[in-house]
Amino acid sequence: MTKTKAFFFTIIFLAVIFGVKAQSKSTESGFTSLFNGTNLEGWVGNKESYKAQDGMIVIDPQGGGGGNLYTEKEYGNFILHFEFKLTPGANNGLGIHAPLEGDAAYVGKELQILDNTADKYAELEVYQYHGSVYGVIPARRGFLKPVGEWNQQTVIVNHPKIQVIVNGTTILEGDYLEASKDGTLDHKDHPGLVKSSGHIGFLGHGDVVYFKDIRIKEL
Repeated sequence: MTKTKAFFFTIIFLAVIFGVKAQSKSTESGFTSLFNGTNLEGWVGNKESYKAQDGMIVIDPQGGGGGNLYTEKEYGNFILHFEFKLTPGANNGLGIHAPLEGDAAYVGKELQILDNTADKYAELEVYQYHGSVYGVIPARRGFLKPVGEWNQQTVIVNHPKIQVIVNGTTILEGDYLEASKDGTLDHKDHPGLVKSSGHIGFLGHGDVVYFKDIRIKEL
């Protein structure tokens, strides 16, 4: 290879590298961190079971239900990124468009956060597995990393449409109003489906779960 060709390919290589970096930066543009890594400033709810620890939000209910931890601010349409790590048999939830009182699965919406592989969950309804809009839209299974490893999740909400991406794969995409127009899968009332804004929260169910790198971009 001549020096001219080598120089030419070097320029192309550097352009690609810097282009990828620029693209990576641009995709982060507009995102705001919801967790400062140090304390639970900006959050309300159960700050006894939920703790800031080593750059993570950790729910350690010590045998209790764990309760809920919500953002102080309300959000409408958004892109939410976060990472989570499950413990064996863990069950939690992501509340969206939720008020601070009541069961977020019904008065707002709840996306399941669940160890799908646990034997005790083998007979759940399809709308109860990880990533599902609880009671309304089931998510695809088989895309969680082994328990104890970190998972990456993105939730895109553009009311009434929702998309859930886990570890790079879309496991749910749909319209929760359209999906429930002839009744919900769990045959229960979900008045929160019509809500277009509310709090985002982690919904405890008595298990240890870890969260970090929680970022949001409002749409």
